[in-house]
Amino acid sequence: MSDVPSETLGKTPTGIEGFDSIVGGGLPRGRPSLVSGSAGSGKTLFGMEFLVRGATEYGEPGLFIAFEENADELRRNTASLGYDLAAIEARGLLYIDSIQIERSEIEEVGEYDLEGLFLRLGLLIDQIGAKRIVLDTLEALFAAFPNQAILRAELRRLFRWLKERGLTAVVTAERGEGALTRHGIEEYVADCVLLLDHRIHEQVSTRRLRVIKYRGSTHGTNEYPFVIGEHGLALLPITALGLEHRASDERVSTGMPQLDAMLGGQGLYRGSSVLISGTAGTGKTSLAMTFLDAACRRGERGLAFCFEESPAQLMRNMRAIGLDLRPWVEAGLLHFVSARPTLHGLEMHLMRMLDAVRSFAPQVLVIDPITTFGPAGGLLDITAMLARLLDSFKARQITTLCTSLTSTNGSAEQSEVGVSSLVDTWLLLRNLEANGERNCGLYVLKARGIGHSNQIRELLISDSGLSLASVYSGSGSVLTGTARLAAEAAEHAEELRRRQEFELRQQELERRRLTLNAQIASLQADLAALERSGEHLRECEALREQTERTTRAELQRRRQAAPADERSSTLAHSGAGNE
Repeated sequence: MSDVPSETLGKTPTGIEGFDSIVGGGLPRGRPSLVSGSAGSGKTLFGMEFLVRGATEYGEPGLFIAFEENADELRRNTASLGYDLAAIEARGLLYIDSIQIERSEIEEVGEYDLEGLFLRLGLLIDQIGAKRIVLDTLEALFAAFPNQAILRAELRRLFRWLKERGLTAVVTAERGEGALTRHGIEEYVADCVLLLDHRIHEQVSTRRLRVIKYRGSTHGTNEYPFVIGEHGLALLPITALGLEHRASDERVSTGMPQLDAMLGGQGLYRGSSVLISGTAGTGKTSLAMTFLDAACRRGERGLAFCFEESPAQLMRNMRAIGLDLRPWVEAGLLHFVSARPTLHGLEMHLMRMLDAVRSFAPQVLVIDPITTFGPAGGLLDITAMLARLLDSFKARQITTLCTSLTSTNGSAEQSEVGVSSLVDTWLLLRNLEANGERNCGLYVLKARGIGHSNQIRELLISDSGLSLASVYSGSGSVLTGTARLAAEAAEHAEELRRRQEFELRQQELERRRLTLNAQIASLQADLAALERSGEHLRECEALREQTERTTRAELQRRRQAAPADERSSTLAHSGAGNE
């Protein structure tokens, strides 16, 4: 690796989705880059897209030199990617030249060099003012000449000539035995070397890209999956997705008021990711469709990726629980994408899903289920794919709900594809078996940033939709189904008995209260009579005392007057005697 800082090295953006991010902006400007790979790995398409994107997006004319295919074949082959090469050529931004070399028509005499090729290339470059060039492929150019010493010398001269002309060049080469190329020299003289690989794993094809070297620039060194889709090549490296997406404070409903109440009373954060896991038949798909129905009722656009049922079958089944999704589809608010996971490799599924998101622009999204990708790749590949998807959706502020099937043998609190740590909210559906019945319980295993309930609620599925039963615990366990009905009936009977006993006791207390009140009234009446008698006695006594006082006073008055009268009488008697 060169010691020159990467910021001093000019980069030419390729325009290939995801590629420029892993190499820090594009291919080295004014230098040759080698693209090596086996047949069918996408070398020619990489070079053609490099030119097409340069012409249409950056206004840089390009020159394509083909040593195996003619110009008409290239135009037809790339038309399936949406490239109208003829239109770009008419604008003077692209020129395709085919140089056919037949072994039977040439004979090596004396020293062989590429002077004639350089002259031809120079004329074409000057004719269109080319900034980019693709040579496809070197093996066809040198296959007719066995002298390896001359070939090595001319290869070095070719790369040096391209660099001297200041062209950003892409040179394709077939992968060799024990080396990146058949000649084993190209990778040493090129400033940037890319390796494309097309492999088959368990009957599923995948393509990978790896940057072998990049002089003067830092770059990603992992193997990156890529696909050839309807719009060309596309990479979505996990290392290119930084955790810098916006976190919204807006909340959206799950479609079930009881579940919203368990999630802090307001539901989920917009743009968050949700995982619903559980065994078969626990209601995962029904919950997901209820979530989509609620979004459509709010006027939002919903997108559903279904990998087990067709849209028609899914909508028919949802009508059994009171969800009619067809009006939303007809109104353009809901769109289904249905396919078997084994139809494509993981990378193709990834790009098809991202294309659908770009074209439909949903606010909410459902993947049902993610565990069906198991046959399409290993656990690490599936986890990496889902990480790319969830990060991409979160960057677009799409509220994403994934369902996951858990086995009956393993732990319920463990997702089959290992994405539980990636999601923001995890709802777990578990079977509650008792008294010969199998019912479903729902609880919130985690909800980042949301105060959530720790209760286990019974999920009820009826023809009127989904609902959560109120919490009922007995004997230290959650009761569901008929066990709950029986317990509630027994509790109701006990409550009725207690209420009747209470009412009887209330009546007895009332009777006793009335009796006591009557006794109290009688006693109060006796007391009043006694008080009246006492008052009468006091009044009589007071009258008697008053009479006595009056009598005594009269007697006293009379006694005080009696002596004077008696003296007068005495004197009268004395005078009579003297006479």
